[in-house]
Amino acid sequence: MIKALSILAILEGISYLLLLGVCMPLKYIFGIPEPTYPVGLAHGVLFVAYCAMVLFVAISMKWKAKTTLMALAASLLPFAPFVVEKRILREYTVSK
Repeated sequence: MIKALSILAILEGISYLLLLGVCMPLKYIFGIPEPTYPVGLAHGVLFVAYCAMVLFVAISMKWKAKTTLMALAASLLPFAPFVVEKRILREYTVSK
């Protein structure tokens, strides 16, 4: 379960960075809106899947509330899913 959440965190982070770093400048600076819809859709699906998976893992592995909230809050910041994957998920698999 942790491995699947790690992969999902990385994919969600990449989709967020693509949306903000590539699609938004293309749309608002260069007037090319076409990539925004598919990347935005992918990011939306990955965002919901990530949040659901965090809750599922937190409940099944009895995470502390602080760890769960940090993992959920990470979905709101562009680079935070990578931090969660490295600091929380990797350390959790090593220590448990």
